[in-house]
Amino acid sequence: MEKNFVTLRMEEVSKSFPKIENNKITNALRQINLEIHNDEFISIVGESGCGKSTILHLIAGLVVPTKGHVFMNEEIITKPSPNRGMVFQKPTLFPWLTVEENIAFSLKIQKKYSKDKVKQMLALIRLESFKDDYPAQLSGGMAQRVELARTLINEPDILLLDEPLGALDAFTRMDMQDEILNMWQRKQQLVVMVTHDVEEAIYMGTKVLVMESNPGRIRAEIPIDLEYPRDRGGSEFMRYRNEILDMLNYNKKI
Repeated sequence: MEKNFVTLRMEEVSKSFPKIENNKITNALRQINLEIHNDEFISIVGESGCGKSTILHLIAGLVVPTKGHVFMNEEIITKPSPNRGMVFQKPTLFPWLTVEENIAFSLKIQKKYSKDKVKQMLALIRLESFKDDYPAQLSGGMAQRVELARTLINEPDILLLDEPLGALDAFTRMDMQDEILNMWQRKQQLVVMVTHDVEEAIYMGTKVLVMESNPGRIRAEIPIDLEYPRDRGGSEFMRYRNEILDMLNYNKKI
């Protein structure tokens, strides 16, 4: 696949939402400035309500800023695009379609269907022998792999992950972390992932954004200077872990 150079930029981005129950405003984000590029894997951590998912929704074009702009290269993002694929915490597969049909669905809608491309994606997620199964027949980890494949087959320049592994058991989650990293290294996109798991953020990310709330803002950008695959028990890994937990005011050390 030919590599596209991608820059994502947020300039003085703020986002507010009206509260339904009264006339007050929730300031989800205030004055976010950020520039990131393809080949980066950005992990975003922070307490609930700090605007992590709002950042993903802004990049996806599902919502627009109250103030400021989000750019993909030099184009202002105002609506969704196949160039920015999003994967949610729980798979949203069509239950009446097989694994193969789910993966092929978006290509058929766009009149870009390629049997070879679908076959390659099935091989990438190692589910060739399950191509005729339906979502109800899959484990949680397998269903999430299909969800990833359905997004990746569009070859998005930016992959957005909103806690995609939160519903999985610990061992499946670690396996899926490696699956996603392998896909990222092969496809060479920019990945932006929201997670509540600090160790997951460090294990996967080239950079961790630590957020704080009221209103949501980026407190720190921490480059993770560790080679892949990473040692979860290594001293440098633990140093990053403790540094981030300190910032989040969760100071328990192992």
